[in-house]
Amino acid sequence: MTDKDWPTGVYPARLIEKLAGTGAIATERPFDADQVQPASLDLRLGEIAYRVRSSFLPGPDRSVADRIQALTLHEIPLKGGAVLERGCVYIVPLQEELALPSDVSASANPKSSTGRLDVFTRVICDRARGFDQLPAGYTGPLYLEISPRTFPVLVRTGSRLSQMRFRSGETSLTPAEHKALHEKETLVFNANQDVGNGVALSIDLLGEKRNGLVGFRSKRHTAVVDVDKKGALDVLDFWEPITDRGDGELILDPDEFYILVSHEAVHVPPDHAAEMVPFDPLVGEFRVHYAGFFDPGFGHSAAGGTGSRAVLEVRSREVPFLLNHGQTIGRLIYERLAERPERLYGSALGSNYQAQSLKLSKHFKPYPG
Repeated sequence: MTDKDWPTGVYPARLIEKLAGTGAIATERPFDADQVQPASLDLRLGEIAYRVRSSFLPGPDRSVADRIQALTLHEIPLKGGAVLERGCVYIVPLQEELALPSDVSASANPKSSTGRLDVFTRVICDRARGFDQLPAGYTGPLYLEISPRTFPVLVRTGSRLSQMRFRSGETSLTPAEHKALHEKETLVFNANQDVGNGVALSIDLLGEKRNGLVGFRSKRHTAVVDVDKKGALDVLDFWEPITDRGDGELILDPDEFYILVSHEAVHVPPDHAAEMVPFDPLVGEFRVHYAGFFDPGFGHSAAGGTGSRAVLEVRSREVPFLLNHGQTIGRLIYERLAERPERLYGSALGSNYQAQSLKLSKHFKPYPG
């Protein structure tokens, strides 16, 4: 397959596997059985973590390895597992490398479970001017910057904290195309704004049908979270539940981390993917949603969804900030797939967050509410 034969759109699993088959995605170890998701590829940690003095971008004339050599404080082997401490910055070479076709680019985001632990991750490549963006035709290694912000985490070689999406050509829908797709497929239920430049999402601070539970605030000085262990931790050892007191308001404290949920339920049709982007940095001093990829089939009724809420990782910046019920906090931008996928996000794949409402990461036991 020549460089110009790759189709336009976001690549579903079959095309990701075809990229790997041509050598465009290279790895010494075969893919894990569930590593290729409906429209993204999970990325695996390599064998060494470098504790570095600061975050960085290599710039157009340098490799990541050059910067690591200059900034490393010490090396941490990951084969047997290692704890990454909160507030520190680590760089880990990934097992996957790229040799992309000339018209295929890639982007990365934290996995949902990573974002819900407040583990800040960004993919870096050689000569990069920005994080999480791999230009068309990029050839070279991949590295993951990891900075736990709330909980210390236990990781090991093969742990998967980030995911990558591949695309060719112009993939994002125009406002008119968003409206037409919504009329055909219903992208959002109980919308607070008309669908236009994406789907606007607002915050739910009433907790209806959840006994008033509106979210969780993280605790400090907790035990370690093993990122590869599901359903092992008691919620109350790590989180403080937040309930509505009748006013539909919540003041975000600086340097605190919250898990909240959208008021709207959303749907990603099978031949599309979506990504969460900030609504407008001018409307509030807070960051929403670290993990922005929504796979085809999210909230799709045939895949067990019938609309799913977007769980939101929220952190205020430098000042306390008052959130109100129904306040718009983000947008979902939809993209065309290059072809209809053979597999959808949902229970058949063991997806952790299909048909979700307010839900913590997969590492915690179920919480009543």
